[in-house]
Amino acid sequence: MVEHGLVSGNVAVITGAASGIGRGLAERFAAEGMKVVLADVEEKPLAKLEAALRAKGATVLAVRTDVSNAAAVENLAQQTLNAFGAVHILCNNAGVVCSRPIWEHTLADWEWVLGVNLWGVIHGIRAFVPRMLAQGDKCHIVNTASILGLVGGSGEGIYKVSKHGVVVLSETLADELAQKEANIQVHVLCPGWVRTGILDSGRNRPDALQNQAEKPHPRELLIGGSRNARAEIESGMSPTEVADHVYNAIQSGTFYIHTHPEHKTSVRSRMERILE
Repeated sequence: MVEHGLVSGNVAVITGAASGIGRGLAERFAAEGMKVVLADVEEKPLAKLEAALRAKGATVLAVRTDVSNAAAVENLAQQTLNAFGAVHILCNNAGVVCSRPIWEHTLADWEWVLGVNLWGVIHGIRAFVPRMLAQGDKCHIVNTASILGLVGGSGEGIYKVSKHGVVVLSETLADELAQKEANIQVHVLCPGWVRTGILDSGRNRPDALQNQAEKPHPRELLIGGSRNARAEIESGMSPTEVADHVYNAIQSGTFYIHTHPEHKTSVRSRMERILE
C-alpha cells in the first residue's frame, strides 16, 4: 500500500490512453497492479494497447470514447462502474493542437480544440465526480494541462486558451472539493515538451470540423511560430517519465505537477507582469 490510498486493485481511467502521455500512464498504473480503463477515439491503437497490457497480466477495459461528446464520457463512466464497481483515479488526458495567428482560427478550429482539450475535462468531471463522491473512497483526478496553461506570449493561442481553462478548472475543483471535505484529491499536469504524436492529432479531427479549401500549415510550425516544434518534441521527455511524475505526485499529494522545472522562470515572469 502507498500513501493517499493507491493500492493494487484500484481502478484507473485514462482518456487519450492509446498513445503519448495517456499510454505512459496506463502502462504505469497497470504495472502497479491497478485495473485500467483505456479510453481513446482511435480504435486500432486502443485495441493494440489493450492486448499488450493483457498479455502482461493486467486487468483492462477499453472503451472507444470521443471526450468532446458528453454522452460518450457518460458511457465511459457507466461502463467503468459496470465492469469494476468503482473508480479511484481519473486522468482527463486527451488533447489535440491546432495553431495559427489567433484571429485566423476558424470556428471549426475553436470547436475542435476546445471540444477535446477543455470540454473533454468538463465532461470527465461531470460524469465521474458525482460517482466518486457517492463511493466515499479516496480518489484522485489528474487533469492534463500544459506549461502553456501557465504562461502567455505569442503563438499557440487556441491551445493555450484551452489549457489555461484546464488549470483554473482544476484549481476551482480542488478548492470546492476541499470545502466539501470530499475524499477526492485533484492534480493538474503541466508538462513541457514530451515525445508524443500531438502534432499529428489532426488525423482524428472529425469531418464535420475540417477546414475546407485551405493550405495546411507546415507541421514543424504548428507550435511556436518559427520554432521547429517537431524537433523539440522528438527530443523531449518520454511519456514513461511523465507517468513517473504523475504517480509520484499522487503519492505525495502534489497539486501542480511540473515535469520541467526550468519552465518555472516563464511562469514567474508572467506572474510578475500581472502583479506590476
